Amino acid sequence: MPKATAVWLIENTSLTFEQIGEFCTIHPLEIQAIADGEVAVGMVGMDPVMNGQLTRAEIERCQADPAARLRLAERDIPLPAKRVKGPRYTPVAKRGDKPDAIAWLVKHHPELPDSAISKLIGTTKPTINAVRDKTHWNAPNIAARHPVVLGLCSQVDLDEAVAKFAERRGLRPGEEEEPRPDALNIDL
Repeated sequence: MPKATAVWLIENTSLTFEQIGEFCTIHPLEIQAIADGEVAVGMVGMDPVMNGQLTRAEIERCQADPAARLRLAERDIPLPAKRVKGPRYTPVAKRGDKPDAIAWLVKHHPELPDSAISKLIGTTKPTINAVRDKTHWNAPNIAARHPVVLGLCSQVDLDEAVAKFAERRGLRPGEEEEPRPDALNIDL
């Protein structure tokens, strides 16, 4: 909210329009219009000291020297930890598509181990083996379909997994490998 910050700085400090404009990334003429009451009429100012953007010492330093520029305050509060990607929710409507995606991955990327397929699709190894062996309860209705088209994984995640495991097997990405013996009985 740069305008709200600018309103507060205009009302509560003796900083120049250029200093406020540079800090708030607003043109100095617009800062002057705010000060004249032509722009942001009735807007409540937001205190940048309370928000942790500036310190009182920084404002005083810049008030004493009109050529000085305001600098953002260092945050001493640690940022929240990024959530580790864990099991994700799959809507009920898409759960029936998982065996189709597994069949596609087994057919087109035999270099992927069950653990990678399980992580990509969000399924279990017994389900992967059941699809591979055609012992899945819905085996007659399984049709190999691309997991990205089904919305079960992203193309970036799929490409990363394929490249990672192709590299481990000594293949270049896109190079075909001899199918595994346990993957031969799939004719989808």
